[in-house]
Amino acid sequence: MNAFISPCSVSRSLSSPATAAVSSRRTSFLPRANALRPRLPNITRRFSTVKASLEDDVRQDLNKLYETTPCMPIMVRLAWHDAGTYNATEKTGGANGSIRFNPEKSHGANSGLNIAMDLLQPIKDKYPNMSYADLYQLASVQAIEFSGGPKIPFRMGREDASEADCTPDGRLPDADKGMNHLRDIFYRMGFNDLEITTLSGAHTLGRAHPERSGFDGPWTKIPVVFDNSYYVEILKDEPDPDLLRLTSDLALLDSTETKALCEKYAADQDVFFEDYKVAHQKLSELGCFQ
Repeated sequence: MNAFISPCSVSRSLSSPATAAVSSRRTSFLPRANALRPRLPNITRRFSTVKASLEDDVRQDLNKLYETTPCMPIMVRLAWHDAGTYNATEKTGGANGSIRFNPEKSHGANSGLNIAMDLLQPIKDKYPNMSYADLYQLASVQAIEFSGGPKIPFRMGREDASEADCTPDGRLPDADKGMNHLRDIFYRMGFNDLEITTLSGAHTLGRAHPERSGFDGPWTKIPVVFDNSYYVEILKDEPDPDLLRLTSDLALLDSTETKALCEKYAADQDVFFEDYKVAHQKLSELGCFQ
């Protein structure tokens, strides 16, 4: 008898009714492939939802603060001075909350910012899961929006620095110096001339206090409204004696490129707002999300 079994005979035997029944019974005990996959919740989506809810809650509390205490300008200054220490080459400083520690908190440029930190502390206590770094930057973007400015894109996730991460004094712009100094400071952070001009427009909010900076007065006639009036004022041939124009403000008129931007922003607030949103978001994320 030939012991060789042809492939055809194997095929016929596997397809016989008896074999098919056995095969069916065997496979019925095996779970479907989909059943083997773990049915875990979408953790990423849920975490994003939690963060969005936290951000919304904090924004509401910030609005309540601004309604009772018009402290919007100092919140913008707090966030700016925290982020503005960034060194793009060294990867040090940035929007990390280190400004709440000494010696950085005691730097001359940060005089008076303890007021802003104290105002925000009850909100931080209420939402302990939010970092100081996130809170300071969110307080700033919300202050700008509350004051009539653009809605600036914002994302959470900044990690708080430690006291050891404090940066040395001298990293922030000096109001008494001109364009070369501004470029040294802003280029160190990774900004260009357009962004120097755009971010300077934040002076539309607030005023200088002599006990903090040695200067006195607002830059604009309504210093609690975020608009393009900063550029309108610095371009005037005859300055308003009641308004402030620093050396660093007038430096924007020394360069053909930056003066042209000032003129464009003075003529069209929408253009200013669009450029400002981009520049401010970049500022608020310096040293983060890398």
